[in-house]
Formats: sequence, C-alpha cells, structure tokens
Amino acid sequence: MRTLVLASASPRRLELLAQIGITPSVVVPADIDETPLKNELPKPYATRVATEKVRIVSAMHPQKAVLAADTVVFCGRRILPKAENEDTARKCLAMLSGRRHRVITAVAIARNSVIRIKHVVTIVCLKHLDKHEINDYIASGEWQGKAGGYAIQGKAATFIPSINGSYSNVVGLPLCEVKLMLQSIDTTLVKGE
Repeated sequence: MRTLVLASASPRRLELLAQIGITPSVVVPADIDETPLKNELPKPYATRVATEKVRIVSAMHPQKAVLAADTVVFCGRRILPKAENEDTARKCLAMLSGRRHRVITAVAIARNSVIRIKHVVTIVCLKHLDKHEINDYIASGEWQGKAGGYAIQGKAATFIPSINGSYSNVVGLPLCEVKLMLQSIDTTLVKGE
C-alpha cells in the first residue's frame, strides 16, 4: 500500500491491518489530548477523538488516504480510562466484573479533504472476577495502557464468556468495516483488489 497513512500509535492496529493484508506506507501517531470533555458520552467522544486524529495527520499527508480510530470501553454512560497504573486497572476490572459493557470504535478515513466516519459497537460480557483473578491479571502487566484495564486478545480472554459483535473491534479496529471503507474510497488500498 503506497497511499495509506495510519494515524495511530497502537501496535495492535498495525497488527490487525496486517492480518487482512494491509500495510500502511507510513505510521504517524496524532498527538492530541484524549481527555473526555465534561459529560461527554462515549459515541461523541470516540467520534471527536478519531476525527481530530485524522484531521491532524491528513493535513500532513494531503495526497494520501489517512486512517484513524478511537476505541472506547464504557459501562452504562461511563467512559473507562486507559489503565496507566495498577489502581486504575483494578477499579476498571472491579467495575466490569460480572457485567456486560460495550466497546465502541469510531473509524475515520480521510481522502481528498473528505472524512468518512463509521461506528462499530461490541457488547462484551465479563464473568465475575474474584480478588485472586484480579491480582493475577494485574501481576501479568497485560492491562498496561489498555482501555478498561484489559486486553481481550490475551489472558483476559478467560474472563469473557461471550461477546456480541466484532472481536477485532474490541482489540482496537473493526476489520470488516475498515476493509469495506477502504474499498469504497479506492480498491487499490486493499491487497489483491
């Protein structure tokens, strides 16, 4: 792919794209403040952040297609943070324990000054977690930097009896929708097309 820029610092997004044969020509993380605004709900928040990322990076690469995304874990109307420390991870896991929650990703693709946005929501069910399970998971370090304090693609998979929707969305990028969006703007962006 000579014309796609990935506006993300996430190694998981790069790995997910590689799974479907997409290798961005450039990876340019957008340096923005991702703090939710007061009373901001999950969908508007994800949309705002993904749109800001894609605008900043597409301004640097106006001749290329730019892909940005923002994935948000939320419980009710509450946006869960990226777990940057053990205390935050514990609080997130305690809140999600024995409950269903949602993961929404806003995908933004910019090309020729046009921005397209798509939202994908997955419902995730976490089993009840006892203190030992939470302690063992915290000790693994896998929660670091993860929205909601867990990574579905790792040890936390044993905490999740069911999901309804896109698995790759929970990892960080809904691949089916991303491929369709890229095909809709330029079939050469997708390998083998």
